[in-house]
Amino acid sequence: MKEIEELFLPDNVRYAETHEWARADGDNMTIGINDYAQDQLGDIVFVELPEIGATFEKGEEFGTLESVKAVSEIYMPVSGEITAINEDLEEAPELVNGEPYNAGWIIEVKPNDPDEINTLMSSSEYLEMLKGGE
Repeated sequence: MKEIEELFLPDNVRYAETHEWARADGDNMTIGINDYAQDQLGDIVFVELPEIGATFEKGEEFGTLESVKAVSEIYMPVSGEITAINEDLEEAPELVNGEPYNAGWIIEVKPNDPDEINTLMSSSEYLEMLKGGE
């Protein structure tokens, strides 16, 4: 497992307390789990994805990740409608481990409120939370 200082937490995404990230991409947002979450889970062997067109509120469970260690829920960092899922994860769930912010993205969402992303943490705020300095 990585030390907190070794985590890759890019500044171009926002972070939820439940360890998901969201990145604004035009009118949509791309969502995945961050480096800390994938590191804690270990080798991911299965990703349960939602249906395109499904809608979720912020904080609702939208899928699960199964690793060699455990099954973990994935929660919506923002409210919105699923517009795309990363179908590559069906054949290669390990992409979430290798590239959590790029090839390992999980869903795209059309947010109900694009400004909701501003309620999420910056990389420095998220790092402080991990260190226990909430």
